Amino acid sequence: MLADLPVLAPADWRARAAAHRERVDVLVGPYLQQRAVGAKHPVIDFLFTYYGNKPAQLRRWHPGFGVALADGADYSEARGYHRVPGDSPDTLAWTADPAFLQKRRDTIEFVARLLSATATRPAQLSCFGLHEWAMVYRTDDVRHQQVPLRLGHAGTDAVVESMQLRCTHFDAFRFFTPEAIPLNIEPLTRETQEHREQPGCLHANMDLYKWGFKLTPLIASDLLFDCFELACAARELDMKASPYNLSDYGYEPIRIETPSGRAEYVRRQVEIAARGETLRQRLLTACQALIDVA
Repeated sequence: MLADLPVLAPADWRARAAAHRERVDVLVGPYLQQRAVGAKHPVIDFLFTYYGNKPAQLRRWHPGFGVALADGADYSEARGYHRVPGDSPDTLAWTADPAFLQKRRDTIEFVARLLSATATRPAQLSCFGLHEWAMVYRTDDVRHQQVPLRLGHAGTDAVVESMQLRCTHFDAFRFFTPEAIPLNIEPLTRETQEHREQPGCLHANMDLYKWGFKLTPLIASDLLFDCFELACAARELDMKASPYNLSDYGYEPIRIETPSGRAEYVRRQVEIAARGETLRQRLLTACQALIDVA
């Protein structure tokens, strides 16, 4: 029965869904148009290929767990939804399925632990984005073959060797070249992820989008897209500070090999971390609410 659930009328939820699609299209519409004709982008592609959330999935609006959509047959085949019977045969609604919530409970609990642990640590601001440099250290097998290295191979290697690698994020560390791995200040493993992630890390803040996507459709799309916007900003900073020459794509480099470049990187890193702090708490609150229901 619908009596236990707030129900959004068709005109209401369809307007919200349309506004969400417009918000997505404003941010990534030009990119999607280029992608449709086969063009690749070394900065933005990552947000869809690495995280695996397709643009069409990002454009689909979800109200979050505990809200029903009247006349929501558009969601009849959507993952994680089920139909809720109404007071009469003519009353139909769709809502996030409690069975799907139970299925995702372990993931929700892991995400909550990770977010909570990360939030308790002080932000570390001394990595200077060197993880991207460590991924091409002493190798010709660079990840973005279509763009050159700003300083060439020898110059890139020299930068890595001149500064301490201080990566705290395992999913960046695991892409280090074999020669770069022992240069990190400490070894990182998947098992120690909850004990190492910290709120100053660009990738930890970027991953708020990943965790939100994993919880779809149990969390509201407004929160998910806020996390996506932060991921876009973090990815842009990540690549501006990288060893790649991205001037043809309109990205001026942040030259972290210089004192002024490092200062600029830290300033922007602090801004990302401040936005991430707010979103981390919002996402953690959503996780805790789902755990309470489960």
